[in-house]
Amino acid sequence: MSVPTITLNNQTQIPQLGFGVFQVPPEQTADTVTKAFEVGYRHIDTAQMYGNEQEVGVAIANADIPRDELYVTSKLNNGFHRPDDARRAFDDTMDKLGLDQIDLFLIHWPLPTLYDGDFVSTWQTLAEFVADGRARSIGVSNFQPAHLERILAETGVVPAVNQIEVHPYFTNEEARAASIRHGVEVEAWSPIAQGAVLSDDTIGKIAAAHGKSISQVTLRWHVERGDIVFPKSMSQERMRENFDIFDFSLTAEEVETIASLDRGPEGRRGPDPDTFDYVPG
Repeated sequence: MSVPTITLNNQTQIPQLGFGVFQVPPEQTADTVTKAFEVGYRHIDTAQMYGNEQEVGVAIANADIPRDELYVTSKLNNGFHRPDDARRAFDDTMDKLGLDQIDLFLIHWPLPTLYDGDFVSTWQTLAEFVADGRARSIGVSNFQPAHLERILAETGVVPAVNQIEVHPYFTNEEARAASIRHGVEVEAWSPIAQGAVLSDDTIGKIAAAHGKSISQVTLRWHVERGDIVFPKSMSQERMRENFDIFDFSLTAEEVETIASLDRGPEGRRGPDPDTFDYVPG
């Protein structure tokens, strides 16, 4: 089954469906990613703070898949926002992944209450990795509209993506709209609200009408709205289920019905990017 691609603002292509390794234990990551490759996933999303980049690299090295058929994303550790720290951290990511070039590298969180509120110099540092050819694209994660406006105004460098929390209970429309307005593609993390939507009666009725699972319908909802998604599962059966979302479509009314489940800020499952200040010890 062919996964559709989205053209980023630098004219590179990203698969709209990928596989995430958040909270996958390092000792199980290589096997889990290998199973995802067997299903057909070719887009892998990891991060320095996940602690499993090296194991993702092992799976890539062991896979009989041409490099140009893989799309690999990682993200900067919150403890390494200062430019020299970011440069060393990027070098470490490349070593662990075993790559000469990464497809996408992100600032994981803006951390506006830390580093004297300076995430602009961090963003400028990421631009160096594109200039030297080691990153095809760079982007941000968890950036609010004001954060986006600031880096655009002060650097003129437009992120390829903004990876933000989006799901039926928290559609995060303000951040989505700001991203789209600037030509920044939206990647939706926690696309099924960490499993919270799996017992939703409204989505359940839509799923029954299509002969699909709630997870499949929710992921399809994201795809039809233009989001890039990368669900995580350590079960290969569930990986296959999440991959099998391109043989049906939702009606415009069904898309709107699911969007109407939005609970605003109360639906947020993760931290608030305006106040989040976690730095690993």
